[in-house]
Amino acid sequence: MTRLPSFTRAAHAVIIGASGGIGAALADLLDADLQFAQVTRMARATGLDVTDPASITAAASALQAPPDLVICATGLLHADGLSPERDLRMLSADAFARAFAVNATGPALVAQAFLPLLPKGRKTLFAALSARVGSIGDNRLGGWHAYRASKAALNQILRTMAIEQARKNPDSIVIGLHPGTVDTGLSKPFQRNVKTLFTPTQSAAHLLDVIETMTPTVSGRVFDWQGVEIMP
Repeated sequence: MTRLPSFTRAAHAVIIGASGGIGAALADLLDADLQFAQVTRMARATGLDVTDPASITAAASALQAPPDLVICATGLLHADGLSPERDLRMLSADAFARAFAVNATGPALVAQAFLPLLPKGRKTLFAALSARVGSIGDNRLGGWHAYRASKAALNQILRTMAIEQARKNPDSIVIGLHPGTVDTGLSKPFQRNVKTLFTPTQSAAHLLDVIETMTPTVSGRVFDWQGVEIMP
């Protein structure tokens, strides 16, 4: 069985952030997918840290085969000394720096290292996990300043890279993916009023189904787990 028949037979997938809930689930599903002969799992434990440019370059250089699918499944919403801001009084330069390092700069550097490796002449795709709260037009609640801003920046980065990639490798696709609210450590403190909470495996399955429908005509856009485009 394959969820991704539009990719070449014996394809190679690279999952960055494969130690996290969604990343691990994506890697597990791709391991079981007959269309993929190789799934490379990358994470901080394997030597790739999205806040360390040298580790990203080294990881890309170490690949034994070019990737057909690269998914950057990293993200930071809260950590020790970092939590989503509810009002302006909670803003801090440190929070913004940490959020941007993981949510925007990190995926940008991953794309810089991995996009040139994608083969030409067949469907290839680079995706990064984004979030609906990164939409400027859809922001009706406010708050979560650093996280929203970093995901909005990520969406702009993906759009910009998609334009460049279309000139260099017209068959390749660059997209952002919103996985929904998933039962992982990232969302754990904020699940109280969530109507639909996915397991990592459910979310990963949805995302792979969305990836299967993607074509170069939609490169540079951001889609939710249902395949619905999220407004900029």
